Amino acid sequence: MRAMYKKYLQNKSFSRMILLFAFITVTTIIAFSYLMYDFMSQSIIRSELDKQKKAMESVDVYLGGKYESAQSIITDVLSDNALNGSVTYLLRHPIEQYLKYRLDHFDISGAKASGDSIEYFRKKIEADHDIRNLILYSDEQQLLYAYNTQKTLKQYTAKAGLSYIPDAMAMGHNDVSVPNKWVRKLIGQQDPRLYAVDVPITDIITLKKIGQMVVYYNSDGLMKALSSYKNDLRGSLLVLTADGQVVFDSSGVYYGKKYPYAEKINNNAYQKVMLEEESYINMLASNKAGYRVVGITPISELAESYGVLKRTTIMISLICILVLILIPSVYVINYAKRTNQILRFMNLVKGGELTKRIQDTKEDELGQISRNFNDMLDELNRYIDSVYKAEIKQKHTELAALQARVNPHFLYNTLEVIRMRAISQGAGDVGEMIYSLSVLFKNTVQNKKVYTLKDELEVCRMFLELFRIRYKDKFAYTIECDKRLESVPIVKMLLQPLVENYIVHGIRTDRIDNAIAIRVKQDDPAFIHVLIEDNGKGMSSEQLAKVRRMLNQPEPHSESFGISSVYERLRLLFGDLYGIEMNSTENEGTEITLWFPTTGGKLTGDV
Repeated sequence: MRAMYKKYLQNKSFSRMILLFAFITVTTIIAFSYLMYDFMSQSIIRSELDKQKKAMESVDVYLGGKYESAQSIITDVLSDNALNGSVTYLLRHPIEQYLKYRLDHFDISGAKASGDSIEYFRKKIEADHDIRNLILYSDEQQLLYAYNTQKTLKQYTAKAGLSYIPDAMAMGHNDVSVPNKWVRKLIGQQDPRLYAVDVPITDIITLKKIGQMVVYYNSDGLMKALSSYKNDLRGSLLVLTADGQVVFDSSGVYYGKKYPYAEKINNNAYQKVMLEEESYINMLASNKAGYRVVGITPISELAESYGVLKRTTIMISLICILVLILIPSVYVINYAKRTNQILRFMNLVKGGELTKRIQDTKEDELGQISRNFNDMLDELNRYIDSVYKAEIKQKHTELAALQARVNPHFLYNTLEVIRMRAISQGAGDVGEMIYSLSVLFKNTVQNKKVYTLKDELEVCRMFLELFRIRYKDKFAYTIECDKRLESVPIVKMLLQPLVENYIVHGIRTDRIDNAIAIRVKQDDPAFIHVLIEDNGKGMSSEQLAKVRRMLNQPEPHSESFGISSVYERLRLLFGDLYGIEMNSTENEGTEITLWFPTTGGKLTGDV
């Protein structure tokens, strides 16, 4: 026992921690198994009832929206004088007189006047696919106008001596209700899955009620409102009127009937009530529209949700106890071994061995730590290979471009004195050359926070200007660049070395039409292309092949501003998608195409 303690527990933090955790867990599982079962069963019931409550709220929101939609139809009529006059005339006169009234309101141009009530209500039906019928009832004429789903308007006579409809309309309430059976019979609408919204129509002048609008909605829209809860909903949902009539029934059992247990339903949430069987009841009441949304969940259905909970709890408890007793000893040894492996590896990296990698393929926390550490080392090596080397190349390029950076102010002042002396002696071309050299030198050595394509093209221009003055009428150059591209960040000294290659190797002093052109364009949103072409000496196919091979060598052999230095910096900073393409014909000239990303990366004047 003592040997076991020394081997597995003494100075073994992980072993002691996991064993203590196992003891506490086993004790907790045994002590609280029953409490857990009771709590979880109640939670399941609460969760199921909460899901039902959300479904009821969805029905309430949908039904309330339909109620407000019906109200807004009449509100819009009352707010439009022309439309209100048209509706009032329709309710106070037969349809034939209304049609003559509408014909009299055509203007002299033949265009139809505004306020056509028949067309207005037809458009309302077209706008809402849940409307099955829209009914207008005239109190004075005892006439009923009904639209059907084909948007056709029909007139029906509903005299008090011949029908109960006038009495039913007189008793109508401004709420959600079951469609009146006499109105159903009159218009031939016997679908039981409908609900009605009654809205009175008043004369805005006399404020007297002159009629009523009744909208019949299809309850299938309420089923659509429950579509997202179909798989999770237990029990059934009802929408009841104040007197217990069924407006909507998700089970489809009570349509066309009065709900037999309506008196047992009150406002208490999650109450138990004996209906056909003992059930939980939820209720939402709409005081404005006069309906109640009722959720009914039999306890027997809820019992199915937690019936296996007891057996599952016991089984899981036994499995947990078994696992916590038998496995930890093996697991801890393996866990400690992997932890020690990571610590040893970190010490190797600390000593400078950046090529080492942790070989751990598991998906747990230690495996994630191992992979993240390996990724960090890969990223560090990539950073060293790209950014650090690119910076070294850039510094060497700038150093080779101009070694006189030791005291630039002294050189600027000296060049300015020489230039002024040349101008005073009448040597204007010498003064121009000195000025161009001074500006070129200043642009080359200055450190800008962001170095742009415009800056680089200006360096190229000043460099070429020097040689234009030197060769007088034997040399010309052109630089073309879209103004929108001038602000793109660019690597410093990226184009000037390519231009210098032409001056050093390509220009022919025995001819007078030497020319070089720099053209910057953007044919693709992700790339900027720079084309540098000249009519110089060019290269033979062997020379061109040699230059191309040199571009793929890891270390460029060209001095200072060589094309290989430019190529390698592009690949280091931006990747293999960017680089240089070179074509040349002997005695005809050379064409160099360079491309880099539109964004330019996060470049500064130091890179």
